[in-house]
Amino acid sequence: MTFGGVFSFIVLAAIFAYLFLSSTPVFREFGLGFITNSQWVSGDGFPASAGSTDPAVFGLFPMLYGSTLIAIVAMLISLPISVALALGIVFYLPKKLSTTVTLITDLAASIPSVIFGIWGLFVLVPHAKYWATLLDKYLGFIPLFNSEFKVFDQSPFIAAIVLSVMITPIITSVAREIFSQTPLDLIQGAYALGATKSAMIRNIVMPFGRSGVIGGAMLGLGRALGETVAVFFVLNLTYDKTNWLRILDSEGGSVASLIVAKYGEALDFEIAGLFGAGLVLFVLTLFANLVAAAIVNQTLQKGGRKVKK
Repeated sequence: MTFGGVFSFIVLAAIFAYLFLSSTPVFREFGLGFITNSQWVSGDGFPASAGSTDPAVFGLFPMLYGSTLIAIVAMLISLPISVALALGIVFYLPKKLSTTVTLITDLAASIPSVIFGIWGLFVLVPHAKYWATLLDKYLGFIPLFNSEFKVFDQSPFIAAIVLSVMITPIITSVAREIFSQTPLDLIQGAYALGATKSAMIRNIVMPFGRSGVIGGAMLGLGRALGETVAVFFVLNLTYDKTNWLRILDSEGGSVASLIVAKYGEALDFEIAGLFGAGLVLFVLTLFANLVAAAIVNQTLQKGGRKVKK
């Protein structure tokens, strides 16, 4: 166990060091502007400091915004479903059925992302276009659901739905584990006082597992932020968005999809920029996972202390 932990840390440190060294030319040229700028112009592949007549200009902000927006929308879709599914497995379903549902949920978490991407492109998109049309028709007065061009193919909304399907098993697994740690004496005490099952869940289970659910959601957020292939299949990569608040228009992007789209034809300096994008995404995802792990561990320790008492 110690060797596994140390080896994992060494691998992560090596990845970080490689990304940092590979992206040094871009950060030396643009500084923090690489994160805050809103342009990605390949030019002739050389920076302005090298005397280029058509210098490359790289800025990551639109893709960072797109990654965050898609991930948050995906989490808002999947979180209620995951919590309801976890509560059903722990408190409502019969033993045999809950075991089967748990097995299916765990298997769904291991499906490769390329499968989700292909499924989203060929199966989900036709249905999601209709859902997006309804949202634009009835909720178009809300800027988030207002569409200017009425073209709903490969939009951030569809990408968010695909990601929500991908992260639902992860959040469900964490929430299920946390809910099952609820102290039995508190549950029995609630029933002894005449509480119904729904009242017991609302007043005992949910307050106890709140931080664990948040931790599971953060784990799902970390997966959604770093997802590549599935988003690339169902999202139309556009760097210059006309309106940052719209999620139904067929335009958008994410850091991961930017890397996939640009890497094959990039020159040396642009490759350094893509490594810089990978470094930013690596740090962002690692931070989300560390926060999630801390919240979940705190909840499990809290539950263990209560059970011992």
